[in-house]
Amino acid sequence: MSKQRPNYLAGLGSLAWLIIVGAPLYVLVSASVQSRTDYGASGPLSLPRHFTLRNYIDDFSTGFGRYFLNTVIVTVCVVAIVLVVVPPLSYTIVRSRGRVTTAVFRLFLLGLAIPAQAVIVPMFYVISKAGLYDNLIGVILPTAAFSLPMCALVLTGVMRDITPDLYEAMAIDGASSWRVFRQLVLPLSRGGLSTIAVFSALQAWNGFLFPLVLTQSDSTKVITLGLYNFRTQYGINVPGLLAAVVLSMVPVLLVYLFARRTLVQGLMGVGGK
Repeated sequence: MSKQRPNYLAGLGSLAWLIIVGAPLYVLVSASVQSRTDYGASGPLSLPRHFTLRNYIDDFSTGFGRYFLNTVIVTVCVVAIVLVVVPPLSYTIVRSRGRVTTAVFRLFLLGLAIPAQAVIVPMFYVISKAGLYDNLIGVILPTAAFSLPMCALVLTGVMRDITPDLYEAMAIDGASSWRVFRQLVLPLSRGGLSTIAVFSALQAWNGFLFPLVLTQSDSTKVITLGLYNFRTQYGINVPGLLAAVVLSMVPVLLVYLFARRTLVQGLMGVGGK
């Protein structure tokens, strides 16, 4: 047998990719633990001279904690809405083979082709008339609505992979549709449920347009708006701004680290087994 030759080109490509991804992260974390004076004297690529957490403390003293809490509230509510609406919707689509259901599902998926920017003006009008302007509910509802089409597509693909024999076996036992959904479909769709939960959570956490247009007061701002405001509030205080960026990244990184495998497995169900 011939020995497998090392692929130096692939190794160089991986190293280049590591540098491209790692360099900004290094600058981000390194600058966030430096004072403004040290950062201005040494530059972004140097090691911190004096380690300090003052930037993080200052961020929370200027309202970042409130922005963080608002973002958590929006994210939890959006995920809850998605997990309540999408599973029965996908189950109905899978089990109903009629033309009407198929047509409605395809119409529903048109939401994937409509950018939020295209409907932000009528959305603002509706939210204002409903009395939800400058209210977290006015951010939660459109954010959840724009997450539903993709989540329905993913979970429908996962549920279609469940073999029909299992449905027939439970039907022979006299199981109702609700029992089949609860005892068969939901347990076998855990990967898909985790995927849509992670997807909708990231959509809500990183949302910017809806909070920007549909909120105004500091009490309803989320992290993305907080970072936008910090840009002008801090001026040339780059370490303070980057400390806020690090704080906003931590939950997203934790979700990715713990759910990346489940996310990939759930997405694989869209194209087949």
